[in-house]
Amino acid sequence: MTDARVILGTVANVSASPVALVVPCFNEEARLAVGLLREARLDRGRLDLVLVDDGSTDATRSLLEQIRDHRPDSACVVAYDRNAGKAEAVRRGVLSALSRRPRAIGFWDADLATPLQELPGFVDVLERRPDVDVVIGSRVKLMGRSIERRAWRHYVGRLFATAASLTLDLPVYDTQCGAKLFRVTPTLEQIFRQPFLATWAFDVEVLARFAALHPEGPAAAARAIYELPLGRWMDVRGSKLKPGDFARAALDLARIRRAYPPRRSAG
Repeated sequence: MTDARVILGTVANVSASPVALVVPCFNEEARLAVGLLREARLDRGRLDLVLVDDGSTDATRSLLEQIRDHRPDSACVVAYDRNAGKAEAVRRGVLSALSRRPRAIGFWDADLATPLQELPGFVDVLERRPDVDVVIGSRVKLMGRSIERRAWRHYVGRLFATAASLTLDLPVYDTQCGAKLFRVTPTLEQIFRQPFLATWAFDVEVLARFAALHPEGPAAAARAIYELPLGRWMDVRGSKLKPGDFARAALDLARIRRAYPPRRSAG
């Protein structure tokens, strides 16, 4: 199948436009929160779901179609017969979401490790901060917040986050949280136009492309990225992540560094 036709809106901040959320899925039959996705809403404005079935071999596609049928005006299913990986599923989903003319597009892990109740906080940042174009969830374990993460994932993740920050030359704390929201701008379509070089660490490549394409340079790009500490995040059992995947991620970071060397601000 080919990518959905892309229609890029020219106005980035129209309150009547929906927020579109891409949910990439591969064999999520046992973990997909069908009821929560069926009823997901925003208090202000419409929430559109772009549900991507990345060649699942279980009943995932049927469950996604049930969600779509329950909310036909605000959900669609983008289905592919062959698994292409999460990076490509997200990319195709974002291109499809652009055709819905939203004011913002995000992607969210299908296991809802980041609860959907966190989404309004992301939207609020874009509404309050016109200087921000990218909001990324950050799993910071602070008092009064519930961040439940297995110890080995936390410590290996911190090592990876440090390497990602050095790769990007940006002071980012958590590139891999599966909850991100982007203001729709001409740059957004450019970021997702071409397939990613990285597979596991494509989140890092998204930020690298954003910094490389920002018309005002790297300093402005850094100011346009906002890390939002999550109130709640849960390490959901059944994740496809394995310890060995971090070795693949290291190779991804090397590819990203070569392809998008950090630009220095003039002067």
